Amino acid sequence: MTKKTGALPARSHVALGILACLLFLASAAMAGGTAARAQSNPVDWVNPYIGTGGTENGPEYAGTTPLVTTPFGMTNWTAQTRQNRISVASYAYEDQWITGFIGTHQPAIWMGDYGYVTLMPEMGSLQPSPEYRRLRFSHADEVVTPYYYSVHMGDAETGKRIRAEMTATDHAGYLRFTFPAGTKRSILVEATRAGARGWIKVDAVRGEIVGYNPDRMDAHLSKVKLSNFKGYFVVRFRGPMSEGGVYQGPLSAPGTEIEGDNVGAFARFDDGDDPVVEAQVGTSFISIEQARANLDAELPQWDFDATVAALKAIWNNKLGQITVDGASDDQRRILYTGLYHALLYPRLFSEHGRYYSAFDDKVHDGEAYTAFSTWDTFRAENSLLTLIAPERIDGMVRALLQDYQEGGYMPKWPNPSYTNIMIGTHADSLVAEAVAKGFKGFDLKLAYAAVLKDATVPPEGDTTRRWLDREPGDPYEARAGLSWSSALGYIPADKVSESASSTLEEAYDDHAVARIAKAAGDEAGYRRFTERSLRYKTLFNPARGFMQARNLDGTWASPREGWTEGDEWAYLFSALHDIPGTIRLLGGEAAFNAKLDEHFAGGHNRHDNEPSHHYSYLYDFGGQPWKTQAWVRRIARDAYGDTPTGVLGNEDCGQMSAWYIFAALGFYPVDPVSTEYMIGSPLYASATLNLPNGKRFSVKAANNSDANPYIQSATLNGRRLDTPLVTYQQIVAGGELAFVMGPKPSHWAAGWRGRRLHR
Repeated sequence: MTKKTGALPARSHVALGILACLLFLASAAMAGGTAARAQSNPVDWVNPYIGTGGTENGPEYAGTTPLVTTPFGMTNWTAQTRQNRISVASYAYEDQWITGFIGTHQPAIWMGDYGYVTLMPEMGSLQPSPEYRRLRFSHADEVVTPYYYSVHMGDAETGKRIRAEMTATDHAGYLRFTFPAGTKRSILVEATRAGARGWIKVDAVRGEIVGYNPDRMDAHLSKVKLSNFKGYFVVRFRGPMSEGGVYQGPLSAPGTEIEGDNVGAFARFDDGDDPVVEAQVGTSFISIEQARANLDAELPQWDFDATVAALKAIWNNKLGQITVDGASDDQRRILYTGLYHALLYPRLFSEHGRYYSAFDDKVHDGEAYTAFSTWDTFRAENSLLTLIAPERIDGMVRALLQDYQEGGYMPKWPNPSYTNIMIGTHADSLVAEAVAKGFKGFDLKLAYAAVLKDATVPPEGDTTRRWLDREPGDPYEARAGLSWSSALGYIPADKVSESASSTLEEAYDDHAVARIAKAAGDEAGYRRFTERSLRYKTLFNPARGFMQARNLDGTWASPREGWTEGDEWAYLFSALHDIPGTIRLLGGEAAFNAKLDEHFAGGHNRHDNEPSHHYSYLYDFGGQPWKTQAWVRRIARDAYGDTPTGVLGNEDCGQMSAWYIFAALGFYPVDPVSTEYMIGSPLYASATLNLPNGKRFSVKAANNSDANPYIQSATLNGRRLDTPLVTYQQIVAGGELAFVMGPKPSHWAAGWRGRRLHR
């Protein structure tokens, strides 16, 4: 999960037993809306409510919102039940009031929004303040899908209710409001909130409201100053407005144009026989003209229903890349909702061949993406995208390399600029995985230069800063403490915060750099970074049998020091690239397996956070793959549900969902850079990847059921398979991975002992 130390509240872990109770209570609330729809297409199985509930735990919940958007869409649209900010999402399942419909760019609950715009229909007098303009709603009156949202809101007793509907394109929203007969019809457009100085104008001749919002909620998290940053919007109405005006704060202002803090505008429409007001909203980070051009390109006609149908077809096509048989209804909804979540990020940041760079504050030609939550997503989400969205990978890598050219380093969590959130430089892994899997739509020499800088150039003021999380105004930290680790082989705890986690995770980043060096023909670099990737061993304390932070003088720090969102258990097995080396450190297979047993039996496995995501697959390396099979099944059952609280912990830009999708398919990328997927226990009788290259890769599991989680035998394309892994190359070539399942552990693949580092 994204770090929450500093000014934000610390995570309180939710026990599985408590979660189960919440899931049961929440399920009763799901009778209306999405759950009641007929389900005949892949998109019909998506339940956007999953992850939107649990706000009674404060920010300790999944933080998802029921977004109407395209896959990887630049601007997402959702009903706004509360004012979003860092640690607060726009929509919470427990809320009963809607205050607007927001075009948002907030990617995760722990990140801020930027350049957003909000519309709200109103009956009667103008009410700019959210607490006064809000209208009551019920989930029974909602239809919630990835391609269409509708709700009736207002006073049910008097019948004074407005029906709001939304659909979307990559850079635009399309809203339709149906008012009760005999009421005044107004649309409020909120440009900025308190603390953000924006601009808005009513253009009655064009039938538009235009403006910009310069707010970046995460701007304090770096030294980057973006004087040109603005979220531009053009709101285009179908039919002439009878009146338009502007406001500031809670009060109307004179004229039809205003610049200032907390400003907005409104449009009124003549009473008439037609109670419908339609609005199309183009968004841009380049200019008002570009926002209008985005509208012209993506919504050239006034046809709401056709736009809904087009977006539904897009989602059906993308979600249909996985088909399953033998899944329960709950499992189908969890799976397809997970795919929906996984296909939201990284988000598109270019606009029809041009993009604004939040790294050099200029407009460039090309394709761009942002919202790379790399600390979370390098583990499985990115690997999933290489299978189901390979057409995006080259562009995403190019985007990271553009950020390097324009800002000096590849980012770790761009939103949309540097934020210094999380540790390590895991963009190295994303680039290395693309290289290892044969993607070639980017400059390999430039890629090597970018990762080489991550690995060799310390950030500004490296030896004089503690590099605390979310410390305002810091320069980009890249690998914080690199000056120390270059000399010592580890980052000292008495000099740099989160030193132990950073040392261990940057060893994996060095593994990624080594793979790129080899591809670039630098054999010396390959050997150098391969050696550096083994430095994780400098933190192993044999007297305690754990990784442990060290001080500058080499002494051991407190076992509680130096960790990022975890502890010594969460990071004991963190060398994803060298599990055989970890086995040797712990004293061999028996000791390794015993430590894993203790980890799980002692409740140390925190699936609500990413460092533990690969743990259940580690028994494959220790010669006890049946334990991997049992634990994958158990986690998939206990940590996911078809309810508003159906994600254990934060969704984290698709990573939690990617874990489940891989569990369902029966394999998982423990070391994404290796291109290998370790085998677990498939959840269904049959699952097929309908790959974009036209091939199909099917996973069949004879006798599969909850009572039969254990693999008895396996074949790959009809040939006996005795190793607990498949490769990316085998998957994208198409074929069939077939298992025979049973009720008791077998010794299938127990003789496999792994292979040497950098196989």
